[in-house]
Amino acid sequence: MSWKQLFSKSLAANSDRLHFAAHSHHLWPDAAFAGHCQAGEDAATLADHKWAKIMGPVWAEAQQHVAAELKLPDPATIAFAPNTHDLLVRIISAIPARPVKVLATDGEFHSFRRQMTRWVESGEVILETAAPESLLSVARSGDFDLIFASHVLFNSGSMVTDLEPLAALASPEGPWVVIDGYHGFMAIETDLSAIAEQIFYLSGGYKYAMAGEGVCFLHAPPGYAERPVVTGWYAAFDDLALPPGEVGYAPDGRRFLGSTFDPSGLYRFNAVQNMLQQERLSTAAISDHVEGLQRRFIAADPLPEMQLLNPLDSNLHARFLAYQGKDASALYDHLHDHDVVTDVRGDVLRVGFAIYHDATDVDALLDAIMRN
Repeated sequence: MSWKQLFSKSLAANSDRLHFAAHSHHLWPDAAFAGHCQAGEDAATLADHKWAKIMGPVWAEAQQHVAAELKLPDPATIAFAPNTHDLLVRIISAIPARPVKVLATDGEFHSFRRQMTRWVESGEVILETAAPESLLSVARSGDFDLIFASHVLFNSGSMVTDLEPLAALASPEGPWVVIDGYHGFMAIETDLSAIAEQIFYLSGGYKYAMAGEGVCFLHAPPGYAERPVVTGWYAAFDDLALPPGEVGYAPDGRRFLGSTFDPSGLYRFNAVQNMLQQERLSTAAISDHVEGLQRRFIAADPLPEMQLLNPLDSNLHARFLAYQGKDASALYDHLHDHDVVTDVRGDVLRVGFAIYHDATDVDALLDAIMRN
């Protein structure tokens, strides 16, 4: 079983392609195209007045979808931005101490690593990293302004730690705990209701939310980072009549906003969320389907010379399989030459399944690997 009919445009655009990188660039469902077109329609019809709709019902609907997925008690804590990097920069800017003492895992994404490395060079940050399994103990024993960890590591697909023990360390006076949820959001069931007032949570729509680029978000707990230094005029969108020289902030998650942005991602996100609801495709239902495909692939033992870094077990599981081995790049190239899309990170080949796959697609992937 699959839901290929929901992805007719993306699949028909290249009918020979086998796309197993849903964890990287998830194919757009038809609903995303429809949402994108609606953004254009509103721009044409409403012109200057489109922002009342975007910052009103469109924005509020997107907040509701995120809050429902993460079990957040208040959708108003959510702010949207073109990418998570913008939001990270604003969080760091709100920390008064300099240099900022940061603890992170040693497996964070390139964007975070690059920015932190540059801040270390400039003297803005003192960075300490820890293996994921020791992050919590280091966090408890150290003196940090910010603790940053991925819910699911982008490279290996393994879980970092339970979130609640990290959240217990958080305080408005420091440390602040920031969770990168990009490989967790809509890939694993996530309930933040018990810790929503203690942690920041970053994610976006490019991967499992199937909404494409430009629709990332931050959940910002009340009382934390009330006046980011890096800020844009949308952070005071409700009160543009403040006297010159006064820097006002929204009292909710919008205090993290920047300036004018492309709103089409919000339209796509809402359209896809509504599609999923209509099809009764919850995160749990999609994960069950994907796990069945993963088990079929693993059972064939197609990569005996490579180590599966995130085997299927009783724990929550990423939406991709991560195989480590010296031949990862060569295998990626071989598959690419046969119009089979995976991705490779160093010596790790990542294979991502989705609801636009069925058993025949898994078998086709296995055949392509065997031809190597």
